[in-house]
Amino acid sequence: MKILVLNSGSSSIKFKLYHANEADDQFRALCEGQADRVGIAGSTIAFERGDEGKEKQFIDLATHKVAIDEILKLLTDGEKGVLESLEELSGVGHRVVHGGEDFTGSVVVDREVIKAIERNSMLAPLHNPPNLMGIKAMSSLLPEMPQVAVFDTAVHQSMPKKAYMYALPRAQYTNYKIRKYGFHGTSHGYVANKAAEQMGKPLKDLKLITCHLGNGGSLAAFMGGVSVDTSMGFTPLDGIIMGTRSGTLDPYVPLHIMESQELNPAQVSTMMNKQGGLLAISGKSDMRDNVEAAAEGDKDCQMAIEMFCYSIQKYIGSYAAAMNGVDGIVFTAGVGENNPMLRRKILENFTFLGLEVDDAKNDANETLITTAESKVAALKIHTNEELVIALDTYNLIK
Repeated sequence: MKILVLNSGSSSIKFKLYHANEADDQFRALCEGQADRVGIAGSTIAFERGDEGKEKQFIDLATHKVAIDEILKLLTDGEKGVLESLEELSGVGHRVVHGGEDFTGSVVVDREVIKAIERNSMLAPLHNPPNLMGIKAMSSLLPEMPQVAVFDTAVHQSMPKKAYMYALPRAQYTNYKIRKYGFHGTSHGYVANKAAEQMGKPLKDLKLITCHLGNGGSLAAFMGGVSVDTSMGFTPLDGIIMGTRSGTLDPYVPLHIMESQELNPAQVSTMMNKQGGLLAISGKSDMRDNVEAAAEGDKDCQMAIEMFCYSIQKYIGSYAAAMNGVDGIVFTAGVGENNPMLRRKILENFTFLGLEVDDAKNDANETLITTAESKVAALKIHTNEELVIALDTYNLIK
């Protein structure tokens, strides 16, 4: 069975093709790539197959439909392609950012699902519409092809009401659905399950805190096998300090800025989402640049790292308290997987839990990075959101 995974953004479409062996449910990536600058001059498609290196071609991609059509042609190309024909394709899985309260898991796409994604677009106006463009384009090009929607928010729909409600007038929730939703759910759910495998226990028997740390970042608490809290809220702006996002602020700060500096909501939104975070503190949004400059003595970059780690420590501590304990702390995504120094710095405040980092294992980027005597495990696990989408698509259409 061949499964195509699509992640449709406003001007880009990432794609990855998997072969699923039905005999043992093993998945193998056949190729991947990205269509860039869709609807913008100078559009391209990059394509990578196995170890053959990446190729890029400049091609006019006026719409998402045109871009996906070109991706399908590339997959079946006589020289570069990996499919004899599109008849080999069994299904298409789509990343959809916001499922609101409508979806607690992945679903096969039908008219009602499309209506729900459209309805939830008000909660994710920058993401759901292009996600939906990918679904509609595929429906137009291959009307009989089964499609599956996999939602970033679905994993966190298990949160109890005390965790997701805000202390606002009830009408804000009942009429406008203003509540905590959380994001990065596909990644959090995947690494929580992988951590349980590594620890040799069922997920339902563990209390885990998963740390998805990339340019965007969030934490989640898992207890009883499900997500019970997460750091991102109504939008992905809430929570820890990120590359360009401010993270949690006093709620009155943006109102004060608008009132005192005569800025409109769009300007303040840009400030908090695109001009905040590490970028605001040090002038560098990429953590790798901050780490390099901090090592050379840059005081602003050193402060950016201090603030970043402190914001994460506070969430880990609060989730350990909320769950009355923790069995494992899991690091994933670009920063979480690749920076031993930051992992060590974050974990140094949890010796009171009996957590002991094994410096040799941590520096070697091993999966388990704590000592045998440590009462709390810390793990580094590679996330694979595309594989989760492929797995869900496979299982739903199988």
